[in-house]
Amino acid sequence: MEELTQDEWAEQLENDDKAVIIDVRTDNEVAAGIIPNAIHIDFYRGHDFIAEIQKLDKDKNYYVYCRSGNRSGQACKIMDQLGFKNAYNLIGGIMQWQGEIE
Repeated sequence: MEELTQDEWAEQLENDDKAVIIDVRTDNEVAAGIIPNAIHIDFYRGHDFIAEIQKLDKDKNYYVYCRSGNRSGQACKIMDQLGFKNAYNLIGGIMQWQGEIE
């Protein structure tokens, strides 16, 4: 897992043709807005969260965020344990996100 600042995350994401964005917030949080093209997998779904993560392609690069960066950091650690090579946590989460939201 690597922790990326807002600028690092956005720049790396823009230049990554294997990028997948994952939003690990709750349904209610996502209803307030989501980063474009993000896949929503609620971290609080426990075993269902892990089951959904395990379906993902381990050769892709995952840019993970939540509200503040805490849950997404935990999600990245789980992904590391499951054998994902590239999981990037957005420091500060969507609360500090300066980019587009839909």
